[in-house]
Amino acid sequence: MASQDTSLPPETTGAAAKTAERYEGGHVLKLYGSWFCPFVQRSWITLLEKKIPHQYIEMNPYKKDPAFIKMNPRGLVPTLAVPVGAHGTEQKPLFESLVICEYLDEAYSDEDKYGKRLLPDDAYERARARLWIDHISTRIVPGFYKLLQHTPDKKYSIQQARDELHGHIRSLVEQMDADGPWFLGQHISLVDICLIPWAKRLWLIDHYKDGGVGIPAHDEKWKRWQTWMDAVDQHPSVKDTMSSDERYILAYKRYADDTTESLVGRATRQGEKLP
Repeated sequence: MASQDTSLPPETTGAAAKTAERYEGGHVLKLYGSWFCPFVQRSWITLLEKKIPHQYIEMNPYKKDPAFIKMNPRGLVPTLAVPVGAHGTEQKPLFESLVICEYLDEAYSDEDKYGKRLLPDDAYERARARLWIDHISTRIVPGFYKLLQHTPDKKYSIQQARDELHGHIRSLVEQMDADGPWFLGQHISLVDICLIPWAKRLWLIDHYKDGGVGIPAHDEKWKRWQTWMDAVDQHPSVKDTMSSDERYILAYKRYADDTTESLVGRATRQGEKLP
């Protein structure tokens, strides 16, 4: 029987717990998130990458606080509470991780204070980056869940799901800057940030599924991917937003069993577009 993930531990652990503690003060810009959610991690990495002052508020989206629902009736995480008005005392919500990330990149565009922009200045290159962000969101991320949620009763084989995910990843890799290590070259961009949370969870497929992800560790065809993954693994804003491995094992068991009732899990089970 499918079930809501209401029993998940309510707090971050590991490096993410230390980061959350650093950002628990009462800042007017607030990120409401859940430690297990990769969509939240997109937004959190963006905040850290641009060194934007904020408050991080951990919450379980399956046990919604009435005050949170009042602010955002959809009850989704991530939600960014943005200060507005003459004195910045009123707050309005933004949700959808990509919307939040682009808002942060545009609203905090002073490179002297907030570092290099996460999308290119050139109009064509910016549009091209958005094309591959869309590829990540509509091909790679659904492919991740399709493989993780595979069970023997599915109409497709686990190898078909694995091959499909490989094909989507390789299409992205072929578009990466030749020298890297990041998609656009030497600097991390929003293209990278949009994929990182799922790339950092690929090991869960190794943990739960026979044959795992199946990307060979030492294969020339996957060398550029490994260069990118090495950069991801070493990057501070990535490491600082990760909880402990045992927590992810707990959180993703329902996905591996295909019993989760999250919106993403249900969409994957029904072969629908992810919410």
